[in-house]
Amino acid sequence: MRLVIARCSVDYAGRLTAHLPSAPRLILVKADGSVSIHADDRAYKPLNWMSPPCTLKEGSGDEAGVWTVVNKAGEKLIITMEEVLHDSSHELGIDPGLIKDGVEAHLQELLADRIETLGDGYTLIRREYMTAIGPVDILCRDASGATVAVEIKRRGEIDGVEQLTRYLELLNRDPHLAPVRGVFAAQEIKPQARVLATDRGMDCVVLDYNALRGIEDDKLRLF
Repeated sequence: MRLVIARCSVDYAGRLTAHLPSAPRLILVKADGSVSIHADDRAYKPLNWMSPPCTLKEGSGDEAGVWTVVNKAGEKLIITMEEVLHDSSHELGIDPGLIKDGVEAHLQELLADRIETLGDGYTLIRREYMTAIGPVDILCRDASGATVAVEIKRRGEIDGVEQLTRYLELLNRDPHLAPVRGVFAAQEIKPQARVLATDRGMDCVVLDYNALRGIEDDKLRLF
């Protein structure tokens, strides 16, 4: 990743035009080719950016200090440097990805080991069933042989329901698995998440972490 802090102006020319007047800004050039322009006052969201695939050309001669970023659609991001305050490159390597909360990961392990707690006749297909957008926590079959995708959270909120919805859309495209229904499982499920999950035909399961560990009465409450 290349980090450049510079006083610069930025012009975008494509489906629309946009102009950022001269000011100190952070420019990120990532290994995937993307270029993004950041200010110091709006968290992670860039002021402007060009997504990959795109090419970056740094000007020379009369065009020295002018960066031109062009994407495959021919749109241009033109960065005019007035003063470079910092310019460094760093090799970050391959990111290991998000590691789940320890309790959440353990819940997945325990439920996979005791999959029959979801209902009589349930059988495990596998944990971390990979899809094009990430792994489904648990893929299993119910007593009728139908495929069930289980998304596990420590706290069940709307974003978890949306995540399971995306998984189900992909899984139901596979004729070897379809039809696939969803189970949204968490230690606590927010009311709004429960309403949305139910509206989308998902079952909601409240997980008792201690019970799954065998410390208390071994029960799941299915709503």
